[in-house]
Amino acid sequence: MASVDVPVALLGYGTVGSAVNRLLHESADDIERATGHRLRVVKALVRDPEKERAYQPDPEVLTTDFASIIEDKSIALVAEVMGGIEPTGGYVLDLLRAGKPVVSANKQLVAQKGAELFEAASTGGVQLRFEASVCAAIPVIKVLREALVVTNVHRVLGIVNGTTNFILTEMERGASYDEALAEAQSRGFAEADPTDDVSGADAAAKMAILATVAFGSRVTLADVDYEGIQGLEANDVEAAGDMGMTVRLVGAATLVDGRLDVRVQPALVDRQHPLAAVAGAFNAVMLQGDAIREITLEGPGAGGIETASAVVADMVSIIGTTGTGFLQNDACWRSVERLDPGKLRSPFYVRIEVEDRAGVLAHVALRLATHGVSIARLVQKQDNGSATLHIVTHEAPAGDVEAALEEISELEESKSPPAALPVISDRGVPGLGWA
Repeated sequence: MASVDVPVALLGYGTVGSAVNRLLHESADDIERATGHRLRVVKALVRDPEKERAYQPDPEVLTTDFASIIEDKSIALVAEVMGGIEPTGGYVLDLLRAGKPVVSANKQLVAQKGAELFEAASTGGVQLRFEASVCAAIPVIKVLREALVVTNVHRVLGIVNGTTNFILTEMERGASYDEALAEAQSRGFAEADPTDDVSGADAAAKMAILATVAFGSRVTLADVDYEGIQGLEANDVEAAGDMGMTVRLVGAATLVDGRLDVRVQPALVDRQHPLAAVAGAFNAVMLQGDAIREITLEGPGAGGIETASAVVADMVSIIGTTGTGFLQNDACWRSVERLDPGKLRSPFYVRIEVEDRAGVLAHVALRLATHGVSIARLVQKQDNGSATLHIVTHEAPAGDVEAALEEISELEESKSPPAALPVISDRGVPGLGWA
């Protein structure tokens, strides 16, 4: 059978874009054997065609003119790898409405403009695929949308940001936060401005996408409560280790009695839990549902070649399913009420810094008990007239824990605002051997 030539275009030609072009060249024979098609980059939209690039394309490929892509009827699909919301979002909308399928690696665009993008895809009768927008080479979107389409997933739990996971892994080894961040930047795991990563915003956008696909209900970045790792202290990491746990930045999307909660925050993870073993710049996503019980997908979650592999896989999928309409449909089919965040139940780790004198611990325990929060484990460390209380509670509603900590912060013995992190353990607190 003769090979079908498939001209494709890229929006952007940086690290990911050049890696996509290289993979299409190097894997052209493999793709052709599998699909009967040979994908060939004919246009790539850039700001500066003269810039040096890791994988230099043919001279006629680079262009600054978007019209040369959208008006070229021979271009079968477009991969968006330029990032940002504007002008990227406008370009993608125009392409979809014009009947050109699009693959996107842009988590913020999909998280913030997903409804608009899918409406445009429906209008144009084409597919929008976005595997590379979440966890790079880990095919979690494909698994959720295709393999688990009738599975009734009720929880998605994941480490979805490689930068913060690398930093936390280094802190476990004794590095300070600043030292770990500098090492992440030197290795290319963190940008010069790491704000999106360390603030949790990057992970929040990914969890919005995962929750949307998993639960069939639109979740945007604005719906995700998120907290980063900047407020963590070395003694939190040390205390976690002393208690047989590790600190990870965890995204969680959970259905509770038909209501949805989506959040990203640091958590203490039991070392026997699968997420505790995810180290360095790796990602992992756990899917829990009625028919599957639990599936964990793990792999590299960042990097040009890793992201490019997911982009190419989506491009091949589009070529292989053109006209079927399966993934041109929006994943959203219902409205799910949001859970009051104060109602979410979990064991919690609490750090409280107080003056080291008689009666203080009793005052702290009383405030917790008043709000129905019981202590499962307590580790106390003294230092120059101060005491840091590292407490793990039994399962309790987040709102009750927050109310107790607000009262504790007002005690005259309190030296700094208390901090609380959820505890993740399949065994639960009793299974950890705590009262």
